[in-house]
Amino acid sequence: MAASAVLAVGIGVVAHETDLFRWLELQSVDARFGVRGTQPAPKGVAVVAIDARTFNERPKDRWPFLRRRHARAIDILKAAGASVIVYDVQFTEPSDAEDDGILYNAVGRARNVVLGTSEIARGGRTRILGGDANLRAAHALPASAQYDLDPNGVIRRIPYQTDGLLTMPVVAYKRAFGHLPDRKGFEPDGAWIDFAGPPRTLTTVSFSRLLAHRFPPNIFRGRIVVVGASAPSIQDVHPTSTSGNDEMSGPEVQASAIATLEEGIPLRSVPEWIDIALIVLLALLAPLAGVRKGALWATIAALVGITVFLVGAQVAFEDGHVVTVTYPLLAAIVATIAVVGIHYFTETRERRRTRTAFARFVPAAVVDRVLEQAEDGLRLGGEEVLGTVLFSDIRGFTTFSESHHAAEVIDILNRYLTEMTDAIMGHGGTLIAYLGDGIIAIFGAPLEQADHADRALAAAQEMLGERLPRFNEWLRDRGIEQPFEMGIGINSGLLMAGNVGSQDRLEYTVIGDTVNTAARMEGLTKDSGHSLFIAESTQFMLLGKPPPLDYVGEFEIRGRAGRMKIWAPPLPDRDEHKRIGSTAREGVTSGRETS
Repeated sequence: MAASAVLAVGIGVVAHETDLFRWLELQSVDARFGVRGTQPAPKGVAVVAIDARTFNERPKDRWPFLRRRHARAIDILKAAGASVIVYDVQFTEPSDAEDDGILYNAVGRARNVVLGTSEIARGGRTRILGGDANLRAAHALPASAQYDLDPNGVIRRIPYQTDGLLTMPVVAYKRAFGHLPDRKGFEPDGAWIDFAGPPRTLTTVSFSRLLAHRFPPNIFRGRIVVVGASAPSIQDVHPTSTSGNDEMSGPEVQASAIATLEEGIPLRSVPEWIDIALIVLLALLAPLAGVRKGALWATIAALVGITVFLVGAQVAFEDGHVVTVTYPLLAAIVATIAVVGIHYFTETRERRRTRTAFARFVPAAVVDRVLEQAEDGLRLGGEEVLGTVLFSDIRGFTTFSESHHAAEVIDILNRYLTEMTDAIMGHGGTLIAYLGDGIIAIFGAPLEQADHADRALAAAQEMLGERLPRFNEWLRDRGIEQPFEMGIGINSGLLMAGNVGSQDRLEYTVIGDTVNTAARMEGLTKDSGHSLFIAESTQFMLLGKPPPLDYVGEFEIRGRAGRMKIWAPPLPDRDEHKRIGSTAREGVTSGRETS
């Protein structure tokens, strides 16, 4: 999990430092404007728009308008109390000399005009109204009308200057307040424009209505008024953070930027260390949850964390703080994918290991059921279960193996173990281990089986009644006339079952008194005349109609306090059975254990 966190942090920080997804981050800012919604129009600015209404109401005027029209507009705005008149119309080329003079005189009378241009010479010099000397004489200030465009040509921020000339919002602010705005608010890539809303949100009066004096009284008093073209045909319209599928006119962009400076640049990017800290924080969510809770909780933690982060980013935005959103989200997503991937491959590997381990002991169908339950929370470590243990052994096999070739002995043993294992698994038992020619099996684990005692008894009867005779017949076909005999002990009770070993090698096993007693019971069958001993606990737990069973007696079991009642299938010769049983009981009474 640590690797996934390191990977996510690394990717997030590198992407942040290289501005890899700049276009996406900028779109996230637009989205935050959308969530915030339209704000009240700022009171410090207004727009005089040369719009479609202007052309409809003044059909005789053709663009570009005679400069005497603009001179009249300046006179009207000055008389209406505009604090600063910002002209977003370029006057760099001479027109009719008389008209140029009329405009020049109007600018000089107003003494509060800012004239914009996109044609800037070296050192920030311009040719507005014949050059900067003329502007100084007319008490006018030149300004750059240019903006640095973000991807897709979107305007989002105010540059402080372009080509050595201060931008129009900066100059308008200086003209209105007598000093320049805070330069720090423009670092590192310009000041964020705090758009109040979509196009036509700001207070706007048509140019034709201005010339006709048809506007509300005092609408311009004390305001910075931007005059410019908004008709789409003049092509001074631009996509912005709040324009959506529409476009905002140049003068409204300028007015929004001026209002932003008036308000002290309310939107500012947070320090870089905060963005890095957010990247690290979101990168840690999924790995920390994944260590303790797994892939599902890691995903839930990541989703909750992302949601809280996005809400927090929006709250911060509305409070004037622009935090990076894309790169922390990228880190969170990468970390979550990595955690889920690690869990998936780890679980797949563990399931494969579990299947491999359990397939050695239980039928394939049981393995599938174990794995299905494991997904629902079954822990395959140690757990206490109620089950039945079967312990079996071949009589005399050690002596037989000493007088035959090793290859033949192994071949015979494999045949025997195959027969007996098939019988055990055929009744839903779990093979625990082979102890030479001995077998330990359990019924009731790893899957719970209510009829574990019935299954164990049925498996034992098949082993003795069908599998052993068939095995002995196979031996006779190989020329081995002496048949083998078996001993089986069955005991039921509580026992511990689970995986033991190392991380690389696991074995499913069972331990406890129930297991040890089953092994001792198998040993008691020797010389008893019986091949199968059944503990009274097993006889008590039989759910189905039990087969005929005879009570053998009470036996002392080595390592166990008290005596244990044992049952067995009846012997063919009941008189002989009674004789052997009586002998066994006499041995127990006298303190001797049959072995």
